[in-house]
Amino acid sequence: MKAYKVTVNGNVYEITLEVIDKADIKAAPAPAAAAPAPAAAPAAPAQAGAQTVTAPMPGNILKVNVSNGQAVKKGDVLMILEAMKMENEIMCPADGTVASVNVTAGTTVEAGTVLCSIN
Repeated sequence: MKAYKVTVNGNVYEITLEVIDKADIKAAPAPAAAAPAPAAAPAAPAQAGAQTVTAPMPGNILKVNVSNGQAVKKGDVLMILEAMKMENEIMCPADGTVASVNVTAGTTVEAGTVLCSIN
């Protein structure tokens, strides 16, 4: 054993280190491979030519204002997303018809989750 004094940010510490021979070192067992994370459930496929509306941030869907087949105009509020105690309006990006609604009130979503699609 060897004793040392070490100064860190003006504080003096006394440490003791054990000197070992390389022959005494045993190979550490390899860590077990982590299980892969389960894949996220696939969202309902958008129809060809449909424009998707995605979640801009993670949060909870408080209210869904549209349904499948409903005509919508650019700027209409499609749903309300609560994130960090704030209610965010998810607006319609273009005029069209709602092709699919992929979430319901109470759903927790991650950023980039497809909320609905517009034809």
